[in-house]
Amino acid sequence: MSETITNWAGNITYAAKELHRPHSLDAVRALVAASARVRVLGSGHSFNEIAEPGPEGVLLSIADLPPVIDVDTAARTVRVSGGVRYAELARTVHAHGLALPNMASLPHISVAGSVATGTHGSGVGNGPLSSAVREVELVTADGSPLTLGRDDPRFGGAVTSLGALGVVTALTLDLVPSFDVEQYVFTELPLAGLDSAAFEAVMSAAYSVSLFTDWREPGFRQVWVKRSADQPFGDFPWAAPAGQKMHPVPGMPAVNCTEQSGVPGPWHERLPHFRAEFTPSSGEELQSEYLLPREYALDALHAVDGIRDTVAGVLQICEVRTVAADEQWLSPSYGRDTVALHFTWIADTAAVLPVVRGLEEALAPFDARPHWGKVFATPAEVLRGRYPRLGDFRKLALELDPGAKFANAFVRAVLAD
Repeated sequence: MSETITNWAGNITYAAKELHRPHSLDAVRALVAASARVRVLGSGHSFNEIAEPGPEGVLLSIADLPPVIDVDTAARTVRVSGGVRYAELARTVHAHGLALPNMASLPHISVAGSVATGTHGSGVGNGPLSSAVREVELVTADGSPLTLGRDDPRFGGAVTSLGALGVVTALTLDLVPSFDVEQYVFTELPLAGLDSAAFEAVMSAAYSVSLFTDWREPGFRQVWVKRSADQPFGDFPWAAPAGQKMHPVPGMPAVNCTEQSGVPGPWHERLPHFRAEFTPSSGEELQSEYLLPREYALDALHAVDGIRDTVAGVLQICEVRTVAADEQWLSPSYGRDTVALHFTWIADTAAVLPVVRGLEEALAPFDARPHWGKVFATPAEVLRGRYPRLGDFRKLALELDPGAKFANAFVRAVLAD
């Protein structure tokens, strides 16, 4: 039976006539082996056609597979099935006295989809979510299982893989001892008051720091500071404490956000910006994000400020975060400590795309890599030049998927030689 299948935001309608939801690993393997083209749809939080299989392809979800969350407290690892979402994973891990090193702002996203697209949280010492992965389990093009761990020379291409290598059925993640976090919100951090040293000091002031601005003025309306409870925290002299609980988007209710005002709580209830029990809206927004070397942070922010009148006209909120360098070949943070500029736009593609193009032109001098799952207009030939290990990934995709079963137009454009 055919159905209309869209992503979370509703800006993408998939050409596939059906979304297959197998209930067993054997069914996944049989479906993959029998299909000419396959793409996996995670929680649907991508804003472009990365998951589009085309009208003759199979769109596959692994969300209905039996959920697996196996915690090894001695090894400090967890094996988790790819369709599990971070909120569920975090609660189980915390119950064992352990923690994930970091989480994204939204805990409702799937584990496999998040790491496959380079999704991240914040913190100068925190890598993207993929940096916690120590082993990935795949169903490859002929339906065979394959496990790749960190001791395999192919591992650098196996996690942030854009779904191009196979169906990720499970991942094993590193864990750390559980910890409490206190979250503080500050307001009005002027851009003019920041030089490179001050920016580094602000972003290094806690375990995780996020800056928010609507770009209607040069500077940041809010600063969200997430401090590990066992980490010394002195004054925050760059901005004033918020007098009330805040939502990152002006005018939105703070009730859906994680606890603020310095009230300590478990890591998984503070590191995301939004509560796990809050169900996100059906997507009245579009999103773009650009990740660039952290040494260019101030120059890039001033470049955006130079076109802020254009940006602000279609913007809901912009978030600035930091991400530590990692070693995943297609990670936007590969090989460099990173600053990430995230833009949540209004839900109007026609109005947003010209602004995205202008923003990319402003950021072009800074070797910006767009988030794989967001709206961007960077030409594929330019994008390919920003990933020094792309050739290695191309060889790996050819090795594991010689018939390009898991490739779609998006992937083929990235991998074109």
